[in-house]
Amino acid sequence: ATVQKHAVSGAANRQVARLLGCAPSTVDNHLARLGRHCLLFHRQLMQKASPFSDIAIDGLVTFERSQYYPFEHLVAVDRQTGFFIHFTDAALRRSGTMTAYQRRRRRELEDLHGRPDPKAVEKASRSLLEVALRGAVMATVRSDKHRAYPRAIRWLAQIIDHQRIDSRIKRDRHNELFEINLLDLLLRHCLKNHTRETIAFSKRRQESAYRLAILLVWRNCIKRRWEKGGRRTPAMELGLVDRMLTAENVLAERLFVSRIELCATWGDYYWRRVETVAQAVNRRHELRY
Repeated sequence: ATVQKHAVSGAANRQVARLLGCAPSTVDNHLARLGRHCLLFHRQLMQKASPFSDIAIDGLVTFERSQYYPFEHLVAVDRQTGFFIHFTDAALRRSGTMTAYQRRRRRELEDLHGRPDPKAVEKASRSLLEVALRGAVMATVRSDKHRAYPRAIRWLAQIIDHQRIDSRIKRDRHNELFEINLLDLLLRHCLKNHTRETIAFSKRRQESAYRLAILLVWRNCIKRRWEKGGRRTPAMELGLVDRMLTAENVLAERLFVSRIELCATWGDYYWRRVETVAQAVNRRHELRY
């Protein structure tokens, strides 16, 4: 429970290790175990949720290992309650202004490890929406004007009213993307590996997913929806829980992956199948006994 509280308080793994007086690898292992538990906890909670019909989606760009390996976490949130529904990820190619050396270095790394799939964001968006809108017949999806979102929506079986909002509009409470903008703000603020201009970036996309799963459960079940409002969480607004939970409540019961259904993407997260191509070793989560 102590590691969970530090993980969503803007502390990096080594900072948490110094606070607790343990090795950084111990914190890494605890965060991985906690992340797997939170994946199962959220999916178990979602079994009681009604289909969502009014959601907002967005992508948060970050990177793993170095700025030559950017990727995007795509997230979906319920606009009525602020409930964090689901997330996926997509590997990106480094873009933006680069020096001649940086362009040459990018070309060398792509020759060595391969170039990311140019349709990765479209595929990840489709996976995100399939889970977020499961069970719905009609739905409204609000997003910015990213070109991959309309292509992903065409694959869905639901009748979708896709409303594209200009990202340059003032991001206040009157903005139709307010809930997703607020979630992006919390991700940047509470997760040290996503803070801008940080040296505590994730070394592996896999570990970034674990940390994001921890924040998902914290945001939905532990943190108040409004800091200056009543003692209600997004999960309480949906009727999934009857009180504000604590970290101890989340960890009170052991959950088994054989009893809870995970989508394909989250199954990869659970079993550590998401590989960082620049790392020589990518270990899986495997039973030894």
